[in-house]
Amino acid sequence: MPRHSCCLYTLAALAAGLVPVQAQNPAPAAAAEQGIASWYGAPFEGQRSASGEIYHQEQLTAAHRTLAFGTKVRVRRLDSGQSVIVRITDRGPFVASRIIDLSYAAARGLGMTHPGLVAVAVDILESPALSEPSLFAVQAGTFRNPENARRTMVLMQQRFGAARMMTLHGDEDLYVVIAGAASTPAAAATLAQTVQSIGAAYKSALVVRVDSHAANSQVLARDLTHDHLTVDSPK
Repeated sequence: MPRHSCCLYTLAALAAGLVPVQAQNPAPAAAAEQGIASWYGAPFEGQRSASGEIYHQEQLTAAHRTLAFGTKVRVRRLDSGQSVIVRITDRGPFVASRIIDLSYAAARGLGMTHPGLVAVAVDILESPALSEPSLFAVQAGTFRNPENARRTMVLMQQRFGAARMMTLHGDEDLYVVIAGAASTPAAAATLAQTVQSIGAAYKSALVVRVDSHAANSQVLARDLTHDHLTVDSPK
């Protein structure tokens, strides 16, 4: 079954490896994040995730755009109350209304393999101790045309002082523009709103976490197979 999320524009292109973590005692759950959950399964079995771990569909794992690798969360269906605890090992989904992309085992535990998309609440149960400060940025857009990507990168550099373009190699090369840098998701969200206000072509701008150290390029090839391609192409 094709993955229901749009991880097509993964920030794994910027990552340079798995951030070392140390387990901490569980803390009180933070305020729940609410949105749509999706899932991915067999087509990605054995492929490397953004954290560097190998994806196994029978493990209780998930992808999230900004939570640190190793974070444990409880995902609860808003309609039925069914819940499952998963560990964040990957990046995505990159669709604004979707907040988490679950492994097949986790989706099965929530009874959502058939609908594919369900409304959920995500509670943080345990956060890893990071060896270095977190950094967040804004994914301004993804392009088929490299010239459009370069124009966007220059615009973002002029507006925000920092931007870069990454090439995702696959059957069709795509070009991702990442803008700005912030120390918290809230600060990056403010920047994303500013990017979105530039024009309709940037309404899909999203906050992403910049993971230090490298992730495997197989993640990029995997993300190019998804069926939710929405590539902005400002002229």
